[in-house]
Amino acid sequence: MDRTSRRTRRGAVTGALTALALAVTGLFTGGAATAEAGTVEAGAVGAGTRAVPRHAVTGYWQNFDNGARVQKLGAVQNEYDIIAVAFADATATPGKVTFTLDSAGLGGYTVEQFKADIKAKQAAGKSVIISVGGEKGAVTVNDAASAVAFADSAYALMREYGFDGVDIDLENGLNATYMTRALKSLAAKAGPGLVLTMAPQTIDMQSPSNAYFKTALAVKDILTVVNMQYYNSGSMLGCDGKVYSQGTVDFLTALACVQLENGLAPSQVGIGVPASPRAAGGGHVAPDVMNRALDCLAKGTGCGTFKPSRTYPDIRGAMTWSTNWDATAGSAWSRSVGAHVHGLP
Repeated sequence: MDRTSRRTRRGAVTGALTALALAVTGLFTGGAATAEAGTVEAGAVGAGTRAVPRHAVTGYWQNFDNGARVQKLGAVQNEYDIIAVAFADATATPGKVTFTLDSAGLGGYTVEQFKADIKAKQAAGKSVIISVGGEKGAVTVNDAASAVAFADSAYALMREYGFDGVDIDLENGLNATYMTRALKSLAAKAGPGLVLTMAPQTIDMQSPSNAYFKTALAVKDILTVVNMQYYNSGSMLGCDGKVYSQGTVDFLTALACVQLENGLAPSQVGIGVPASPRAAGGGHVAPDVMNRALDCLAKGTGCGTFKPSRTYPDIRGAMTWSTNWDATAGSAWSRSVGAHVHGLP
């Protein structure tokens, strides 16, 4: 996710090449997902006692103007349960992150107003977290010192602004060993209320041997949800070893199945899509396609040609980039998908 109106991805991967590379290594033989993770309490540093809903909608809020509607945080649509503030910035110290509100770009929005809006959202039962990375993000956590710097600085931002947790959206690679260490350290500081989300690219979650997938599994005990980006990727392999094209219900369900059948609990899996065609370079789906995919996974209805061998009624929900692009398109995405997510059994 980046700061341009039409986002691109580092090297779209063709389905044929992906299929060849992954078929050789036999990556889809993992067993069924392990026991469900419990509901994650939100607000160890923020509001304190809220809980992320059983079925939740995540939206990224843009701390910049890229042509989408500029929003104050308080104007974010009510359908969003987790609001990820995009983005924290890297510093000269490896692993250390900081955050600067783009007051000028957001029409004079002040830090005081921003903090008040965070509290108001939390009072309404929402979780507000800080997202680290983005398509152009350059945060590196690849040794013990940078892991400490990341945990300390992320926790400092939580304390300063009242964020409920962090989102990991590192699209230029990560080190599973040291990112795991950093997140475990952050969780120890923040306590059981930490809200931890991730937004990997599709290629990063094609196999449990990939660093991003390894990290998600290693922090499963503190992980709220992985909202993979089901877009800007070209074709990818589903859990049945077949190639699926982005922008279809089969792409959403067959790729979600990879995570669901390789170690993540259904409550830790969400489907991330662009809020409108302008929000991404490819992979946008109409809200009804997203809703069909959710029904297919949760209830076994509405499937395309791919139908999972079992259902996942505890699937967490959906994510979109971004609340701003959603607002630009009249909030059609959040009205439709939000209501559908919240109506899942």
